[in-house]
Amino acid sequence: MRDMIELQQVHRRYAMSGQTVHALAGVDLRIGAGEFVAVTGPSGSGKSSLLNILGCLDHPSSGRYLVEGRDVATLDDEASSDIRNRRIGFVFQSFHLLPRLTVLENVLLPLRFHREPPAEAPRRARDLLERVGLGERGGHRPGELSGGQMQRAAIARALLLQPALLLADEPTGNLDSKSAADVLGLIDEVHKGGQTVVLVTHDRDVAAHAPREVALRDGRIESDVTR
Repeated sequence: MRDMIELQQVHRRYAMSGQTVHALAGVDLRIGAGEFVAVTGPSGSGKSSLLNILGCLDHPSSGRYLVEGRDVATLDDEASSDIRNRRIGFVFQSFHLLPRLTVLENVLLPLRFHREPPAEAPRRARDLLERVGLGERGGHRPGELSGGQMQRAAIARALLLQPALLLADEPTGNLDSKSAADVLGLIDEVHKGGQTVVLVTHDRDVAAHAPREVALRDGRIESDVTR
């Protein structure tokens, strides 16, 4: 199995109130293409810092981060942006849907970052809304949806450009148990379709959906278990 992502002795340090905070302290991690990995750990363990680096939203203070064999630190702004926008899809706890746009327009938002949007994208957006059970809600505003429906719309948006890597940050954190189960079912489908999934969660039941669990504590990997 080829590596989708690899971290080599990754450190992330922040200066806060005159002190240095070590959010990540020498993380070595390899995730193969097509794997489904849950990242767990208590608050302050480094989960968010790790996810930001994996999504190319932040850079290591030291160490190397490779995506499909390419060292992100060696890429120019255009190439780094291309990886972030085309190869990686994001799902967040708070949905990040724009309230004035329709659901379909929200799903199509990633096209705004492309000079030459794929011609088939609008059709794919409608197909994705059907896939997530929102085929009849494309013309609605996000405020007319339930929390679970908004998260499903966010997943459709994340999948629009067929990313190789899906990053999900507490995707069920704001949902009731039924909606959470629906969202996890969709993420399971994404994984079964061959995409790499990294899901950050503090919920043990959510983490149990992933065949592999990486637990962080104090910026280091405490355990890495494949079930």
